[in-house]
Amino acid sequence: MFHPLSISIGLRYTRAKRRNQFISFISLSSMIGVAVGVLALIIILSVMNGFEKELRTRILGMASHATVQAVDGTLQDWRPLLGKLRGLPHVVGAAPFIRTEAMASYGGYVNGVVVQGVDPALEGQVSFIGEKMIEGHLEALEPGKFGVVLGAALARSLRANLGDRIMIISPQPVATAAGNIPRSKRFTVVGVFEVGAQEYDTTLAMVHIEDAARLFRYGSAVTGIRLQFDDLFDAPRIGEQIGKALGGAYVIKDWTKEHVTFFQALKTEKVMMFVILMLIVAVAAFNIVSTLVMVVTDKQADIAILRTLGLSPRSVMGVFVVQGAVIGVVGTVVGAAAGVWLATHLREFIRWLEQGLHFKFLDCRTYYICEVPSDMHWSDVTVVTTLAVLLTLVATIYPALRAAGTQPAEALRHE
Repeated sequence: MFHPLSISIGLRYTRAKRRNQFISFISLSSMIGVAVGVLALIIILSVMNGFEKELRTRILGMASHATVQAVDGTLQDWRPLLGKLRGLPHVVGAAPFIRTEAMASYGGYVNGVVVQGVDPALEGQVSFIGEKMIEGHLEALEPGKFGVVLGAALARSLRANLGDRIMIISPQPVATAAGNIPRSKRFTVVGVFEVGAQEYDTTLAMVHIEDAARLFRYGSAVTGIRLQFDDLFDAPRIGEQIGKALGGAYVIKDWTKEHVTFFQALKTEKVMMFVILMLIVAVAAFNIVSTLVMVVTDKQADIAILRTLGLSPRSVMGVFVVQGAVIGVVGTVVGAAAGVWLATHLREFIRWLEQGLHFKFLDCRTYYICEVPSDMHWSDVTVVTTLAVLLTLVATIYPALRAAGTQPAEALRHE
């Protein structure tokens, strides 16, 4: 099919001539369409990867890579276990915690909260909460002083500021002469954090682990131990190894199990966006069909003469496959090159665009993420360019078959 003569003629047909400038214009439009589709796909996938990476970093920066809990829900003798976990391979941080749900009240405002008791001296090993403090310090949580650090959105909802004393109400009742009443304790707001994840900023209240144990009657027990690994993407395998090392007496949950629904939704959204945007390339490929059909119609006499001179139908097919492939490959290469460059310089381009338009795309007062992130993966670029080239090659089949079926006598009858 791809005879040197077929390749030479196919390449010649891609160049403009005076009498077929319109066809050449349609070819250029098809090429631009393929380039724009590939460009859009690479940029959109890079932006979605960037948002996923940003959200993963923020969520996992608070959630830890894995947790170790007892089968019955509370760890009684946890200090020896903490030392053992720190000595295991791939474990770079470990800290105990107490977590339970409660109610927070201040000035007539009430919110449901997740109270998490932490050890400020160890919390930095398993989360970056200390880096996200916008008021106060995590170290201000001291045992016995009943201080609390609130998420920024939660503090705004309660209208609470530094130094205010909020009421935290435990769901565990206390038996009194008047009946069962909820346990409650006043905590002083000593800090406010903002990590940019609604799950934490709107519901999380952090207190010292000893204060949490007193309020919720944990005694010397804790809910579990949070772990940090040297490779968060290898958390399932490391968690399995830790479970075997501990003899199966504990429940090990890594971040892929605790947040599987959220990250699966992001993955599904990315796949659907890929399919939708791939239709842009498909439309450009169909433009190649119309372009080649017009070329075949315009070149009927040329095709008949070539057949008369001995060019086989397969070689005639090769002429138009080469022409369509040139349109598709050039468009794909141009779109991929532009997409890769723009994806790697997207933040600078967005800043330049915002300055020119005097408009902020992601306002920090409204969105947690203030800049459009971009994380280009070469695997995405490879998949996009491969599919684009395949679509354009498939688009050449019908026009090429039509050209190969040309009968010389019929085509030359009216010449």
